Amino acid sequence: MNKMIPLSVPNIKGNEIKYVEKALKDEWVSTAGSFIVDFENNVKKYTNSNYAVACQSGTSGIHLALLTLNINSNNEVIVPTLTFIAAVNPIKYVGAEPIFMDCDDSLCLDARKLQEFCEKECIFVNNKLINKKTNKHIKAIIVVHIFGNMANMEDIMEICKKYNLKVIEDATESLGTFYEDGVYKGKYAGTIGDVGIYSFNGNKIITTGGGGMVVCNNEDIASKIKYLSTQAKDDEVYFVHNEIGYNYRMTNLQAAVGLAQLERLEEFIDIKKKNYNLYNENKINLLQFNKKCRSNYWFYSYLTDKRDLLIKELQKNKIQTRPIWKLIHTLEPYKDCQCYKIEKATYYYDKVLNIPCSSNLLCEDVLYVCKKIKEIENS
Repeated sequence: MNKMIPLSVPNIKGNEIKYVEKALKDEWVSTAGSFIVDFENNVKKYTNSNYAVACQSGTSGIHLALLTLNINSNNEVIVPTLTFIAAVNPIKYVGAEPIFMDCDDSLCLDARKLQEFCEKECIFVNNKLINKKTNKHIKAIIVVHIFGNMANMEDIMEICKKYNLKVIEDATESLGTFYEDGVYKGKYAGTIGDVGIYSFNGNKIITTGGGGMVVCNNEDIASKIKYLSTQAKDDEVYFVHNEIGYNYRMTNLQAAVGLAQLERLEEFIDIKKKNYNLYNENKINLLQFNKKCRSNYWFYSYLTDKRDLLIKELQKNKIQTRPIWKLIHTLEPYKDCQCYKIEKATYYYDKVLNIPCSSNLLCEDVLYVCKKIKEIENS
């Protein structure tokens, strides 16, 4: 095969050009325009959320969520170490400190260790969870739904309600994933906690090139997030700003692309599920998704003892793969932060290889990848 098989690239074959041309013709190209409103409304409707606010990126969405929930330098935030760094950096933006938690076999935050940490390493007094080690108030948790999977939100939410923790769902990789069974049946990733965030980066299941969306069911939270994302304007005519704001609003051109992409989301999920099953049928056993959920099958995780060899050799065969992210608590800016029993995350970091999963991946591409993986594994 002569062509390159990329890891995860956009599928731009719908109404994207049509909608962008309309935005250009109407000359609404910046942070105002009908496509932004339509995109917000359609995401709100799709996820059964009361409110949706379009923003510049998933990262900016997390930042806005932390600001709106009044997380500051007096606070700490629990986060997984196995995640992309964008889920963690905004904690530092607001002056707070992260506490790193291990993952379970879903690659998402381990609810059992979360409970153990709250019980053994903290005290709960005056409705606040206080870290015994630092004497700081642990005010929130950022739950990341890794690779389109769903974290164990049933147990996590129970723990967070018990200890009065605000819950930010980083669902940047999981638009379309929802519970089919259990306490949260019918609830989408990103709609269970206080605030949820989606990303539309170029490698996501739908894209706006760059961009994000914040969803929630609280009008005050949604209004504050929109206010902060548009430079905190209190008077748009006389330019009165009573707070520090941010240039975090999505553009109308991006929203035009997003609206067209959202129209095809269920189609993309069907394709990704079919290709996921095709890999497994051909003896490339991928990590499973939460059985209580309909996943969006965004990324495929292959467990191997030959991760680095596969990356090198598959690249020679024009197949792009990637290891999982370097664990955040091992990175220079975070190496002195508190961690709690990081074990499984280390195991999976050494063994997980992400393999091609684009929604425009053909059956022949999947079979070729399977063939090359097996050849290398058996060499």
